[in-house]
Amino acid sequence: MKKVSAKGTNSRNYFIILIISLVLNFIYISTASSKVSKEKAQLLGTLLTPFGSIAGGNIDGSIPEWNGGISMENKTSVQNGLHHADLFADEKALKILTHQDLDSFSANLTKGQIKMFNSYKNTFSMYIFPTHRTHALPSWINENTKKNALSASLTSNNNGFRDAYGGTPFPVLNGSLEKKAMQVMWNHLTRWRGIYVIRRSAEIPVNRNGQFTPVIKQQEVLFNYYIPGRTYKDLENMLLYYISFTISPARLSGSAILSHEPLDQTLKNRGSWEYNSGQRRVRRAPNLVYDSPTASSNSISSIDEIDMYNGAPNLYHWKYQGLTEKFIPYNNYKINEKGQKYSNILMPGHINPEYVRWEKHRVHVIEATLKTGIRNIFSKRVFYVDEDSWSIAMAEQYDAREELIHFNISLLKNYYDLPGVSTSADVIHDIQSNRYVVSGLYSEETKGPIFLDKGPSKNHFSSSSLRRRGR
Repeated sequence: MKKVSAKGTNSRNYFIILIISLVLNFIYISTASSKVSKEKAQLLGTLLTPFGSIAGGNIDGSIPEWNGGISMENKTSVQNGLHHADLFADEKALKILTHQDLDSFSANLTKGQIKMFNSYKNTFSMYIFPTHRTHALPSWINENTKKNALSASLTSNNNGFRDAYGGTPFPVLNGSLEKKAMQVMWNHLTRWRGIYVIRRSAEIPVNRNGQFTPVIKQQEVLFNYYIPGRTYKDLENMLLYYISFTISPARLSGSAILSHEPLDQTLKNRGSWEYNSGQRRVRRAPNLVYDSPTASSNSISSIDEIDMYNGAPNLYHWKYQGLTEKFIPYNNYKINEKGQKYSNILMPGHINPEYVRWEKHRVHVIEATLKTGIRNIFSKRVFYVDEDSWSIAMAEQYDAREELIHFNISLLKNYYDLPGVSTSADVIHDIQSNRYVVSGLYSEETKGPIFLDKGPSKNHFSSSSLRRRGR
């Protein structure tokens, strides 16, 4: 296993720091053509990582340089249900932030984090640890990413892209602030999470008094965008296939959801079906889009908050706000270590701070504002996207009065058997009701996620298959 160093960059000379600053200006501030030049693409693997982030650390050394991340790619390609060991279990927190520290650390905090401190003054805290840039990708994805940098482009309405496959579509951001914002969002939507994944995990709505009933689901995802040996044309506008069976509680057991996720959902609507075990019927579910509530979350979250953001971006105006340094959830192994009890993790208002690891990382900040005449419960959304993995680490959702009503976090970690940084669990906080929902917990399950390098045929994700597999 290759392990990233925690060493900072205090010893870097002024010349290297200047180069990093120039790279930031060159890549992220330019508003020229949306096409990436060969000169910019050649930065990948040198001043930029193979996936498009700044390779160097920051000036004070609190964010280290990237030196390869963590990967077991050459040792194994398949792990059957691994509960990952905490690679940093012996580390001590540099600082435990509390409400009293807001003034001193506000530059590295978001409005959502400050809202949590103010809403839960006596219980919410943040354990700040040394930063480890652990993200790594399989070599074939890095190769595809370099090709995508030269070929990919957004569609005319930004609701899709063309000529990218099997890697980050836009590793080098370019064009207008709107185009850069959409490039970041498409990088998130297409980020590497494996080819075929099977996962049994819990979705747990937590009431304001801390009481909860886990909803156990088995989920299967075929990432059509990453099936090897194919090209963009083979996608046929289909990004992924998803199916989820509810195992417990008894009142929900046997129900299922099937989804076909198009790339451009303004050209073809998301295909969704529901299976009702009591009626043994499959029916279309056209309302599983945008801000429709998710039933299994006790309507705490909306459909498009799943995976921090999903679906068509056509309801919003999008703007890129730059690259900055924030404390984000990172290398969160503890929360899903085998045997961790949900009763220890979950508490009123938010999860137990002792189970969340925060690190300082650079993030792309994206703002989405609702278009005039469009109805949605969220009038504005702000996303903080990890520069290395292109995963949305945090999101803030505002209502029509511009009040912050949801603060969402993705507890990122490196699945070093995959390899790649992705979510260990997502948390959506409804700040007004003092409720929240956690999805993706599997510490009490016998197995963790299973990553397979070959998936079933598309027929496995058909409505007729859903009926056969339902009970």
